[in-house]
Amino acid sequence: MYFQHADGIWRDFPELVAGALFATGIHTDVDVTSRVAAFEQVARERLADQTESALPEIQAWRRTFAKMGLKPTQYRCASESLLRRFRKEDALPSLHPLIDLCNAMSLAFAIPIAVFDTSQITDFIEVRYAAGDEDYQTFSGETEHPAAGEVIFADGANRAHARRWTNRQSGLSAVREATSSVLIVTEAMHESAATDVTRLVETIAEELNRAWSITSSAAMLSATSPRFAHSELHNG
Repeated sequence: MYFQHADGIWRDFPELVAGALFATGIHTDVDVTSRVAAFEQVARERLADQTESALPEIQAWRRTFAKMGLKPTQYRCASESLLRRFRKEDALPSLHPLIDLCNAMSLAFAIPIAVFDTSQITDFIEVRYAAGDEDYQTFSGETEHPAAGEVIFADGANRAHARRWTNRQSGLSAVREATSSVLIVTEAMHESAATDVTRLVETIAEELNRAWSITSSAAMLSATSPRFAHSELHNG
């Protein structure tokens, strides 16, 4: 199994910087409270004198959404949505240790982080333009079909695991209590993205090792090296 961006994505968004990790051995019997708090404090300090919309990481994604024909204040990237909620409530709901940790890191870096249960993915995930006939499962279990031309995360069974690029993940491959193997993807578009995404991927790997004592495999992706493959990734 592999993860990649289609050639058309790299062509149309040459500023994209992406990183991916694979990890197995995930479980819920860990305490990440202190680490979550540490990353949340970083976000709290960044938001002390500005809103999330002023952050360069968020501004870049807003420009990307506008380029895709989406109204940025109607459809927000995942990190902006998290930051917006955190700014208003000073907390995020606890869902799963890995998700709580990744959400907190996303807050601190202001960069979207997607986490997929690989047991629910068939063959691969490719970030590409939708044909319009793909199936997307919402968290409530309903089936939607992305519009043709929408940027989605698609697998080998023609299922969309995320819609509007970094806007909304599918309930199908969401991390649950039984999840043991995951694919983690992080993407950014801002000027210092190359440095920041590399640091974020390293941070994610460190936190996975700290909490679960596991060594993840990781890769930085580019137009000339677009594919991240791992022999242990499941085929759903």
